[in-house]
Amino acid sequence: MAVKTEQVEKNLVKLVFEVPAEDFEKAVNKVYLKNRSKINISGFRKGKAPRSVVEKYYGKNVFYEDAVNMVLPDAYETAVKESELDIVAKPEIDIDGEIESGKPVTFVALVTTKPEVALGDYKGIEIEKIEHNVTEEDIDNAIAEEQKKNARVIFVEDRPVKDGDITVIDFEGSVDGVPFDGGKAEDYELEIGSGMFIPGFEEQLVGANIGDEVNVEVKFPDDYHASELSGKDALFKVKVKSIKERQLPELDDDFASEVSEFENFADYKDSVKKKLESAAEERVKAETEEAVVKKVVENAEFDLPDAMVEAEIDRKINEFAQRLQYQGLSLDAYLSYIGGTRDSLRENFREQAKATCSTSLVIEAIMNKEGIETGPEEFELNLVDMAKKYGMELDKLKELISDAEAENMKKDMAMNKTVAMLVNNAVMK
Repeated sequence: MAVKTEQVEKNLVKLVFEVPAEDFEKAVNKVYLKNRSKINISGFRKGKAPRSVVEKYYGKNVFYEDAVNMVLPDAYETAVKESELDIVAKPEIDIDGEIESGKPVTFVALVTTKPEVALGDYKGIEIEKIEHNVTEEDIDNAIAEEQKKNARVIFVEDRPVKDGDITVIDFEGSVDGVPFDGGKAEDYELEIGSGMFIPGFEEQLVGANIGDEVNVEVKFPDDYHASELSGKDALFKVKVKSIKERQLPELDDDFASEVSEFENFADYKDSVKKKLESAAEERVKAETEEAVVKKVVENAEFDLPDAMVEAEIDRKINEFAQRLQYQGLSLDAYLSYIGGTRDSLRENFREQAKATCSTSLVIEAIMNKEGIETGPEEFELNLVDMAKKYGMELDKLKELISDAEAENMKKDMAMNKTVAMLVNNAVMK
């Protein structure tokens, strides 16, 4: 394949490549064969008109667009490999000139390439030592949460609402006497003290009895998700329909045996402590890595291409949309709920995307400079662990992983080794 490159500006390259005439002709014919059953031309049975007749009737270029879409992905991939460009964002691709029968089809792609990184100091980085110690209060709070999960909920009728109760209420809210969307509900369960409602709402229900109607006056926070209500004074008419309370189980051996594999409370409490300590260690590790990497990135110099950041924003939004789907919510529905737009969401992800791109560039530059790689044995052990984690046969897992995915996995492992090297060489003050 004929491939040419031309530097347009820093990190922006024009990539010119051709699809041979015979390859494009084959693609055009495939498109014709795929679509001919849908073509109806007078004088021919449906789907039986020869290609030459179809092209004469509809124009020579009738199949060109689909043929271009057929040949372009592989042609572009081949051109990138031959050019040895390290491309970091989706390209802009156009056809150079007109497509002519019997001649190669020339494409021009504007591609953003990975910027050069001038590394600064990355060994011996000094950071404040990070510690997260597990206290008795932490242990007690964790056990209290488990105790709350296993509480028995009962109705109470002989006293007013108190903090911690679960109330069942009807309510309708208004601003300046006008009801607003989402401000009305019936048989709503609200735990007093949970902080689920607008600040000041729950506290005003304390002392109310079953059947009472209470006027609750609140002010929406300035950063409230519905901008039309932000900072506004509101009145809620609330009727208390029922009151429930949690009866907490005793913290004894019976409780321990019900919520864990331990037969006595002392062993259960010790296991809670160990879990919290393990979580604290992971938190220290993550925060230490973050602090070291942040300083290493700050010490490096590079120009971060806008297109690279935009591509990372796209990736993050796609991941976010997938997480919403798992919860049964579409991205558009979420944006409508928070009063946001796709543009505002992009801006929310921008700084995070810049940090991700910057970190990736610098860590990869260090990885290459230090010659850090993932060896075959390391990769094999990683696959073994993955197979165990997902309960799969190792050979089956290998079949599912493409060569490109394997290379990305190896690169990620090498990047993680690079971060570990930076932390091991850092100085904790």
